Amino acid sequence: MKKLVISAILAGTALTPAAAAAQDSLTVEEQVAALAAEVARLNQRVAELEAEQAEAQPQQANTAAQQAAVAAQVAEIRQAAPAPVASTTPAEIAWAGAPEFESEGGWSFKPFGRLNIDAGVIGAPDSTGREDGFGSEIRRARLGMSGDIPGGFGYKLEVDFAGNEIAVTDAIVTYEDGPLTLTAGQHNNFQSLEELTSSRWSSFIERAAFTDAFGFTRRLGVSAEIDVSDGILLQAGVFTNNIEDQAGDTWTGDARIVASPTLGETQLHLGASVHYTDVPDGDRVRYRQRPLVHFTSERFINTGSFDADSELGAGLEAGVISGPFHAVGEAFWQTANRPGALMDDATFFGGYAEVGVFLTEGDRRGYKGGKFDRTRPERPVNEGGIGAIQINARYDRLDLNDAGIVGGTQDGYFASLIWVPTDYTRFTMNYGRLDYSDAAFPTATGERDYSVDVLGMRAQIDF
Repeated sequence: MKKLVISAILAGTALTPAAAAAQDSLTVEEQVAALAAEVARLNQRVAELEAEQAEAQPQQANTAAQQAAVAAQVAEIRQAAPAPVASTTPAEIAWAGAPEFESEGGWSFKPFGRLNIDAGVIGAPDSTGREDGFGSEIRRARLGMSGDIPGGFGYKLEVDFAGNEIAVTDAIVTYEDGPLTLTAGQHNNFQSLEELTSSRWSSFIERAAFTDAFGFTRRLGVSAEIDVSDGILLQAGVFTNNIEDQAGDTWTGDARIVASPTLGETQLHLGASVHYTDVPDGDRVRYRQRPLVHFTSERFINTGSFDADSELGAGLEAGVISGPFHAVGEAFWQTANRPGALMDDATFFGGYAEVGVFLTEGDRRGYKGGKFDRTRPERPVNEGGIGAIQINARYDRLDLNDAGIVGGTQDGYFASLIWVPTDYTRFTMNYGRLDYSDAAFPTATGERDYSVDVLGMRAQIDF
């Protein structure tokens, strides 16, 4: 009987106007304390009512008057009791290509991913004996997650499943305090605007030749980034091998500075970087590169392996975005410090110059955090438009000849057509003509100066 009476009383208290008004005027802590006190008072009062009812039953068992008295007392208690207090806050869900969950406590979680499907044709001189013709591949098939942790911490984990292999691309923990960001784990070191710009936003299906030739890749390490006022960004870190090559005893140091001022609606970019690698005893270095596309294993420019104690690289970056137009260029010098007094150090060069323009009104190239970013069509196809259409041209130079090392030179003349139907879809077509001198593979007549033609296409989605 007691439990039934208490349940009826508490159920009623949650619905009374007086209780709602009391809740609005008190803090959560005060409401909880008041509720606990009121429950205790209710228990005591119900016990008193039951005692009174038990005394009255021998004389007036189940009389209508007794029941009415109890009902009146219960109604009075209901009017005075506070409403229960909600103890949970639901997470907010936003959508930016994929759901993003965020709570008021500072936790967040977002899944993400991308898929790049490439195909194309390579035409090389027949007498070189190199495999050419049609090729295709799943260039990238990545899934990951990222988010925030209370206290200024964050995380990111991304895995690539392309090539029937599983490889960790990014695996980091971050800490942010105002303009300072500290990062630990596998991530990009600070070499080149082209390398740091995501492959999702690049003007061509592969990056500039020097980025692969000089071994720019993600590595395991710690770094710091300071976003100084007036568009100045400072980045530096110390790294070891890529996570796939652990455990190794290679270490590298990287630093980069970027100035990104704006003049009206014009975005400028100026940058410089320096890179040092300590080459472990017994290891050798090699610089080589494919012809524009990744689905071929042929490298027509190649130094072969040679001894080196260390590597020292330095790069310069410059770019501009003005309305639908953009221009960008980089230069990078890589010096291999060779052992022995009789061996000269070898310095190799890579760089590119690019211009591009959107043919669709209102579209422009994205830029954020010292690198190019997502293009968001002004009139996407899902809103009745045609998306964003962009054309680009690039000259790409890679010189691997120096100090007696003949790796060859590659001069690339590239053009691309890009269609971005929506924020998260992209189609790219590239054509490239690559002129080689001192190529790695001679023709049947011993000629090492010739050209290779490449046509490449990519279909991409990301979220």
